[in-house]
Amino acid sequence: MAKSVLITGGTGLLGRRLTELLLEKGYRVAYLSRSAHTYPGVSVYQWDITKGYVDPEAFNNMDYLVHLAGAGIADERWTDERKKIIISSRTESIELLARLMKEHRKIPEAFISSSAVGYYGADTGETKNTETTPPGNDFLADVTVQWEAAAEAVHRLGVRTVKLRTGVVLSEDGGALPKIAAPARFGAGAPLGNGKQWMSWIHIDDMCRIYVEAIENKSWEGTYNGVANQPVTNAALTSLICKALNRPQLLPSVPKFALRLAFGEMADVVLGSCYVDNTRIQTTNFAYKFPDLEVALGNLLSQS
Repeated sequence: MAKSVLITGGTGLLGRRLTELLLEKGYRVAYLSRSAHTYPGVSVYQWDITKGYVDPEAFNNMDYLVHLAGAGIADERWTDERKKIIISSRTESIELLARLMKEHRKIPEAFISSSAVGYYGADTGETKNTETTPPGNDFLADVTVQWEAAAEAVHRLGVRTVKLRTGVVLSEDGGALPKIAAPARFGAGAPLGNGKQWMSWIHIDDMCRIYVEAIENKSWEGTYNGVANQPVTNAALTSLICKALNRPQLLPSVPKFALRLAFGEMADVVLGSCYVDNTRIQTTNFAYKFPDLEVALGNLLSQS
């Protein structure tokens, strides 16, 4: 019988594409969802984190558990209340699942938890961060440290646990790329700030293929940086986007003060420099489909 993957946050950007890949490979896919909405080819089980409820039947359809749920980092300004939601949506959901799995004596073969390169901090300058680099000391780092610590609740149940620190995921369907590319389509593409900040990127297909590898490869355990082999500066990314769209880059840059005014503290997400090295993935047999940024952008922007 086909193995089943239970996904939290399955309707998000990564979840949708991961679902497609898993179904293509013959897996059965199920979602934990707050609503009873249906999705083609997917079983849906309801959960309510605030009430501490998960449909017990979900655990009978869980050979593997993938945790993607969490409030969007860049969806709203970082008020004190929003910061609490960003953290709790990631940690309390894992803690609930761990508690109920223990109660029902139903545990998966592997637990794959999303994490983020924000673990190292929003701005680490020229430092090359590997999986052994200590965490930063800002909000993004705090979120990710608590996120990964919560995942240990599942690991303590004896479950092989993989934490994937995801970089800037490039997709034509959402995330950062459409927002960055929109001005470029009208000849207004420009680096953000001084443009020298490092961006650790990855094509969405490669990120989802890493999730599949983490599910299938029993040697994978612990933390991995989910980024491509070579980070780029924001200026280089902007230039390559303009090239892929066959548009001129007319503006020199978007000044920092304008971004701070528009986004407040959240501007750290785009102004900070974070060079992340995928040391552990490079030691495995995983092969990137889009290791080159120019090729990745050509694939994505030609479709949009």
